[in-house]
Amino acid sequence: MVRPESTQVASAQWLQQDNAWVLGIGGEWRGYRGALPDVPAALRQGEVRFDTAALRSWDAALASTLWQRLNALARPPVQLDLSGLPAGLREIVSLALSDAPTTDVPQPRVGRIAALGASTQAWWSEGRRSLTFVGEVLLSVGRLLRGKSGMRWGDLAWQIEQTGPRSLPIVALVSFLVGLIVAYMGAAQLQRFGAQNYIADLVTVGVVREVAALLVGIVLAGRVGAAFAAQIGSMRANEEVDALATMGVNPIDFLVLPRVLALLFVGPLLTAFAALVGMAVGWLVAVGIYGVTSLEYVYASAQSLTLPHVLVGLLKGTVYAVLVALSGCLQGMSAGRSAQAVGDATTAAVVQAIVWIVVAASVLTVVFQRLEW
Repeated sequence: MVRPESTQVASAQWLQQDNAWVLGIGGEWRGYRGALPDVPAALRQGEVRFDTAALRSWDAALASTLWQRLNALARPPVQLDLSGLPAGLREIVSLALSDAPTTDVPQPRVGRIAALGASTQAWWSEGRRSLTFVGEVLLSVGRLLRGKSGMRWGDLAWQIEQTGPRSLPIVALVSFLVGLIVAYMGAAQLQRFGAQNYIADLVTVGVVREVAALLVGIVLAGRVGAAFAAQIGSMRANEEVDALATMGVNPIDFLVLPRVLALLFVGPLLTAFAALVGMAVGWLVAVGIYGVTSLEYVYASAQSLTLPHVLVGLLKGTVYAVLVALSGCLQGMSAGRSAQAVGDATTAAVVQAIVWIVVAASVLTVVFQRLEW
């Protein structure tokens, strides 16, 4: 084997043995800030080994320098044999090399058909994962109805308090501004035909049936859905979800079910509140700007506010809220075990919730129109 010339002063040298290159390291490397010799130009393939029999001491500086020299060699056709390094140094270098970027390795080009197939497979896998999660939630609801659920009622009450009353200010603000836009723009068009008296019908039906539920769903997606994904994702990163399963507690019952039921209860209440705010804004616009009397506005609103409109609006708000809860919990339970993975799950939860809400709104609108509700 190769031995460095000195066992006291830090030294290192490359020597070639048959089809392998050996880096001999010896002496005192603790506190030494010198550099290792450059990789020989002839080292293009073969095996790289290490001889550290004469190495007396070392610190993190040697590990960093060694990683810098070996980073370019940690790929075929060069094979690294780290067995000659001390155990601690070998673990550090091996870990650093395993995380080294490999962007300079040419990637094979993927054809359009192959890329389309991979994308379709990814969508199908995501759809199956979502359906599986919804099935687990339904099974959890069944266990709750049979009295065999691990859900704590205190958790449900706390989630209702967090998602309901604490969402009122932002829901009121958004409903006020959007209701103002709907009322003002609608009234501006009706005024051209001298039909200001129909402002109440426009605002009431539009807000109660469609706008209020959609606004509540989007607000909950940004405020509650993201929070659900971040909370559960952080628990996964800290292995708390695994700890629950180890203790025999079903994570779906303990973490997901209280959040889904909380939004199931809160969704229609927030939708009704948003509808009231939107109707009040319509009254301000009609009475304060377009000269409609308060009595006319209230009477027209009462005439247009039929039971089907109210039920459709509340049903949509409930569906949107449940979709927000499912998307947030799904992304949280599927998150990786790092800070970046938790952030990605939070972003995905908001995007997925909004997409689900838009799709559900389209489907429900067509269904209710076909049913003439």
